[in-house]
Amino acid sequence: MKNLLILLFFTVSIFAQEPVDSVFVPVENTAIAIDSSFIATDSIVKDTIKIKKIYACFSDADLRKVDSLLIQKKFNASSFDSIQYVIDDKDIIGNTTLMLSTDLLKTRLNDLNLKTPFHLAYNPSLEKVINSYLKYRTKYYPALMAKAQYYFPMFEQYLDQFDVPLEMKYLAIVESALRPAARSRVGATGLWQFMYGTGVEFDLKVNSYVDERQNPVKATIAACKYLSHLHKIFGDWDLALAAYNSGPGNVSKAIKRSGGYRNYWNIRPYLPRETASYVPAFYATMYIFEYADAHNIYPEPPNIYHFETDTIQVKRTVTFDQISAKTNIDTDLLSFLNPSYKLDVIPYVKDKNYAVRLPRKNMIDFLDKEEDIYVLANEEDGKREKPLTKYFETDKRTRYKVQNGDYLGKIANKFGVKVSQIKRWNGIRNHRLKIGQSLVIYPKKLVAQKKVSRKKHKLPKGPHKIYVVKSGDSLWTISKKFPSVSIDQIKKWNNIWSVKKLKLGMKLKIFKG
Repeated sequence: MKNLLILLFFTVSIFAQEPVDSVFVPVENTAIAIDSSFIATDSIVKDTIKIKKIYACFSDADLRKVDSLLIQKKFNASSFDSIQYVIDDKDIIGNTTLMLSTDLLKTRLNDLNLKTPFHLAYNPSLEKVINSYLKYRTKYYPALMAKAQYYFPMFEQYLDQFDVPLEMKYLAIVESALRPAARSRVGATGLWQFMYGTGVEFDLKVNSYVDERQNPVKATIAACKYLSHLHKIFGDWDLALAAYNSGPGNVSKAIKRSGGYRNYWNIRPYLPRETASYVPAFYATMYIFEYADAHNIYPEPPNIYHFETDTIQVKRTVTFDQISAKTNIDTDLLSFLNPSYKLDVIPYVKDKNYAVRLPRKNMIDFLDKEEDIYVLANEEDGKREKPLTKYFETDKRTRYKVQNGDYLGKIANKFGVKVSQIKRWNGIRNHRLKIGQSLVIYPKKLVAQKKVSRKKHKLPKGPHKIYVVKSGDSLWTISKKFPSVSIDQIKKWNNIWSVKKLKLGMKLKIFKG
């Protein structure tokens, strides 16, 4: 046992990629520390030469014990959906237990093959993965199957719509263990693990509030489109599956390097290692779900079915907490039904049509309480700290210092005003400016506000005449037609602020001067 302990710590030092906590596994009443970074590496057997030198020092029984402990920890974890689902069959060194006979497995795989366009055939590597899943992960499948009862009917609806095999639903288990918020170390996100660029290519939008890669419906539609595209390239669903993981380029290179073979098992040695393990994981998952009863695996009852839900668009930005406060819908359920809202906030953006998914039984209650929810949202927004008015700009004017190279036209363009306005605001009679000279400027918007705010002059009491503007008229010529009447008086009586306001046929009120 002492030698076994030394071996475990020595192997950890070889493979650990970064410092992490150790886990303890009891062996014959002795606690043995196994570094979890060793267990989480892509491959247990990385450096064959070093391992062989170490292993040569120990008996076969000791080595089987080590392999068994390591692979058991890799498969058997309480946080099942947070560990790597795909297991490389080359990592399964010590697992030799057969959970079903080879002949029975061959028969069942053949029966499955008759019902699916995938090429399911017996392979020793596949047998090893299936046996390991059955041995180490059986107790975690009931909870996973409960999630599947929510997601699979929706998956099948869109897979059928895009003529993708319905068995492709098992791909979401391999990709994310049916977790919409799953995120890989390289940034692939959602049930179907879309990278940002691929997601955008298939119309999955991402912003600060929303990640549509985490939207089960939209991401499923995108996955169906992508898989259909890959099938058009290769004409084979097994190869489309491999290309979904590694990209069509890697699959094309594997076909070429294999000498032109197009069966997955024939090109497998030429695929990236992760993809080589990916397809067997998919086949193993399909087998376990299809023959769950035969292995006494039964799903837990789901919290809710997808057909028991519906969506409704919101009319303002609201949070899950605000909805829960007025409808008593549990926030955890809201998060489960609406995983694409990253901050548990449903934004309201014009023309975006963001909606909340709710249990159907709560829809009427939501509609009855909708206004109360928005009132609560307004109240909570009102409690937020506002900018203090003492820090506001109180002077609507802008002061500008003339700089070298400035001229009136340049300054006018800068502020969106006219040269004549700058001259009038500053009492300038010519175009001369001095460097450092301070100018008062009313920016365009403020000028408009200033015009709107002008009050109408009160009209004098008494009789008045109506003059209809004729061709060639100006304020000056009109004032001359009425004794003791000035241009300013005509402008005030008729709220005229520019000579350009005169139009042919315009009626002017003329009082006694």
